[in-house]
Amino acid sequence: MEAKKSFIPIIFLLCIVVLALFNPGLPLSGQETEISGADVAWMLTSTALVLIMTPGLAFFYGGMVSKKNVISTMLQSFICMAVVAVLWVVFGFSLVFGDSIGGIIGNPGTYFMFKNVIGGHTWPGAPTIPLSLFAMYQLKFAIITPALITGAFAERIRFTSYVLFICLFFVFIYAPLAHATWHPDGILAKLGVLDFAGGTVVHMSAGITALASAIYLKQGTKNGGHNPARITYVLIGTGLLWFGWIGFNAGSAFGANSLAASALATTSAASGAAALAWIFFEAALGKKPTAMGACIGIVVGLVAITPAAGFVTVPHSLIIGVVAAIICRLVVAWRTRSKVDDTLDVFPCHGVGGMVGMLLTGVFATHTINALVTTDGLFFGQTGLFTIHLIALVGAAIFTFVMAFILLKITDLISKLRVSAEEEEIGLDISQHGEKL
Repeated sequence: MEAKKSFIPIIFLLCIVVLALFNPGLPLSGQETEISGADVAWMLTSTALVLIMTPGLAFFYGGMVSKKNVISTMLQSFICMAVVAVLWVVFGFSLVFGDSIGGIIGNPGTYFMFKNVIGGHTWPGAPTIPLSLFAMYQLKFAIITPALITGAFAERIRFTSYVLFICLFFVFIYAPLAHATWHPDGILAKLGVLDFAGGTVVHMSAGITALASAIYLKQGTKNGGHNPARITYVLIGTGLLWFGWIGFNAGSAFGANSLAASALATTSAASGAAALAWIFFEAALGKKPTAMGACIGIVVGLVAITPAAGFVTVPHSLIIGVVAAIICRLVVAWRTRSKVDDTLDVFPCHGVGGMVGMLLTGVFATHTINALVTTDGLFFGQTGLFTIHLIALVGAAIFTFVMAFILLKITDLISKLRVSAEEEEIGLDISQHGEKL
């Protein structure tokens, strides 16, 4: 049986090669009359910035786990850059941005094997950059989302099963949520949901899937603490994430313009405020200021401002950072006391952080920052946007949790998810990869 399974990746790669031969993705004819050199330069830079976030996440998570699991944990982030890139080119971009099917998913044939991507086309929401650049920028979001989940089942999951799971996650959770939110004909977009850079699409989907994963894998796990291998790795990872988040949020303006500058300002303010709030809140609890706490606070602030970055004022972004830090810290405390073994607190930080950001976008969004805001937030005396966001949050959360549980079960049936007790004891670096620090 194992011998047969070993041929599956080879068959998969052969299929990709055959598809590439018969679908070369030749450029379209036509002139790129509306392309802006400045916008192209900024979006090329932003694409690189978002990509560096995934290695940053690898360091961030890798420093938090025990020494025997550092390599395996970091590889789980790196492998997403390979797996999702291939899926994206073959049919993933189509699933997210292809012709809408019921506002839920894109037609996989629209851009199959990057058909009609290279050449003169542009995306309606990004008319001054080539469609190919828009596609590559969006790919980086699709890459980091499944990587975020890995902190929930770090030190416990088989590598081959993880690869299968991220493929299923991308197709059945990420693609539908991204299409519904970011495609003009998506059901959430038509409802009026605002998600500037991925609070719902990236952080909520990853965080809630992490919660489902932690619950599913809880059997036989002692919900105790662990000794981080390298706090310095966490600091390096935080620096790379903070740096890359400039492209994540400011790049979502899709141009070198004032909206990008505004998003950069709100991102910087919220992350700084959240870091201070996390440290001060822990000090109020009688704890020492820690490097780990500061880093987690920074990331929580970045997560929370992500959906709101291009819709709110800079002073309001400070509030978002502070509120998110306090709420997420309280949820971390709850999770620690519970039986939910979310190893690196992905749900409390990314899931809850994304929810807080989504709701506060409904509170503070204003048309004076972005003309896409047709109804101002609750703070300005209008209830419509906040109500829509609340309904969308509940719907997206239920969809993601239920679907994640189903995909975990399917993966477990095909390829056992959890490593054996013996493999867990010796560490995944050795048991899964034959490598060690």
